[in-house]
Amino acid sequence: MEITSFVTQSLEEIRFWSRIMKEHTFFLSMGFTVDQTQLIQEARYYMDLFERIEEQIRDYNENTDPEVIRQLNVQVYEAAASIWAYKRKVLGLQLRCEIVTNNMPLLVDHTSREAAYFAKRLVELNEGKLKPLPEAIIKENVFFLKIMADHAKFIGHLLDPSERKLVEQARDFSHDFDQLLFQAQDLDHMRPQSETVPLLDQFLDQNRVSVVSLRDFKKTARDLIEACRIKSNIPALLADHVYREADHFLHIIDAFDEHLTSNNS
Repeated sequence: MEITSFVTQSLEEIRFWSRIMKEHTFFLSMGFTVDQTQLIQEARYYMDLFERIEEQIRDYNENTDPEVIRQLNVQVYEAAASIWAYKRKVLGLQLRCEIVTNNMPLLVDHTSREAAYFAKRLVELNEGKLKPLPEAIIKENVFFLKIMADHAKFIGHLLDPSERKLVEQARDFSHDFDQLLFQAQDLDHMRPQSETVPLLDQFLDQNRVSVVSLRDFKKTARDLIEACRIKSNIPALLADHVYREADHFLHIIDAFDEHLTSNNS
């Protein structure tokens, strides 16, 4: 069971995050100016790299030899670490005012945090860390709550100012997730142990309600963008991208909740 779980979890992480990494470089390449050819070429290199990884794992399944998956995790870790370095390089150029792009520095930082998370997950899987500890559950939520807060800020920024109702909703979500993030950070500092499962249950339930609401908002925005019914600078792919990340967070919350329930029974 543990071996099957290792293989399944590894493939799920790689399938999800490799697509996210590929899309990140596409979005970054769209934001560079025409004279920033080196950065654009590097972005395209990473798009191709993660597309090849996506193609590579199509033939893998839960019956694949765990040693093959272990080596795959090492290979993909190197790709994730490399794209993290690329993103941090771009961010450094921006913060030193050496380049001006249409990519907000927070967006570049956001994508680099996700690359670091992806690399870390692959290391944890190869170390056999398949089941989360209570403190890990909190830290995972801290990470994703920050991601969700960022998304709300990006959406509000990229909507046309005339879309006043949607801009207001995005700002409300930004505020709500900032508050949830601060609350999660407070809980992380308190470091509740396994005997405080009811506290963690309440924590996950509260986050789930908010993430469901944000996910549904993103889905509505995505559908309206695809139908050309709202004014924005948000590509349809980006709208779908942030929707998928919210949905992924919900699956993680559900998995944590199931883990706590099974341990408490």
